[in-house]
Amino acid sequence: MSHAGRSASAAVPSTPHGDSDPGHTRASARDVVAAYVGLTKPRVIELLLLTTVPVMFFAARGIPPLGLVAATVVGGALSAGSASAYNCVYDRDIDEQMRRTRRRALPRHIVSPVSALVFATVLAILSTVVLALWVNWLSAGLSLLANAFYVLVYTMVLKRRTTQNIVWGGLAGCFPALIGWTAVTGELAWTPVVLFLVVFFWTPPHTWALALRYREDYAGVDVPMLPVVAPAAEVGRQVVIYSWVMVATSLLLWPVAGTSWFYPVAAAVLGAVFLVEAHRMWRRAKASDQLSEIAPMRLFHHSNLYLSLLFVAVALDPLIG
Repeated sequence: MSHAGRSASAAVPSTPHGDSDPGHTRASARDVVAAYVGLTKPRVIELLLLTTVPVMFFAARGIPPLGLVAATVVGGALSAGSASAYNCVYDRDIDEQMRRTRRRALPRHIVSPVSALVFATVLAILSTVVLALWVNWLSAGLSLLANAFYVLVYTMVLKRRTTQNIVWGGLAGCFPALIGWTAVTGELAWTPVVLFLVVFFWTPPHTWALALRYREDYAGVDVPMLPVVAPAAEVGRQVVIYSWVMVATSLLLWPVAGTSWFYPVAAAVLGAVFLVEAHRMWRRAKASDQLSEIAPMRLFHHSNLYLSLLFVAVALDPLIG
């Protein structure tokens, strides 16, 4: 299917496989609710919020107002869920063909594309209202910008056209650091920009490890993820480069924000372990192109742990120091 044809079909979703399609078993109410929740990709929301709330603690130099945290979490979750739902609508054709995504709501025809589109739009509106009324307009604007960038730039333009899709498309996932900071301070500063860049450089190793595991899926639907168009050894080399830059950037927070001793020690230890894992995957990729030998999911899972613990260190630093 051409990009032009695909874009046209995504812009005006049809419902040939909607909920009332007689060729499919009618889903129970519980299945439908679970399907709508699934459209928001809850695990992605968890990771995004994990880079929002700790920054609020750091910006407040302690415990921020719990009402503000709650409003930011709700608004951020709604925004991230909206972006994911839009992504599911646009990518429903390739999701139906990929092993990793074929059990999502739209490929299973539990939710129609029109219903999912309405759902995503309602979430986007609610998110903007919550953040604007109970946080501030700057945070609301940043959240809306991240949503639009993920949908319009990454999903609709970059993903199916370039190997740099997740490098630049990953910018959308960096905004929570800015949103967490502005929620507390009402303004931008260099400190959240450093954390923004940490997430930016973390995204390629994290995503390419997953894409390496599912490279046949991406190849089958013509999505040019780096592991599809480059040998595993080259993917490993790129992962190592981004990992080193990521760790170096994480250490910049110490002089830029004037942290206590706790954060740089934690960042150095976590970074060293991550670099060991990245180099290990690269060595395995140079020795063999077999996924069972490369074990990319080891680095993928470790990347989640790294980012989680690094931002926990961000939250704890002002409390310990």
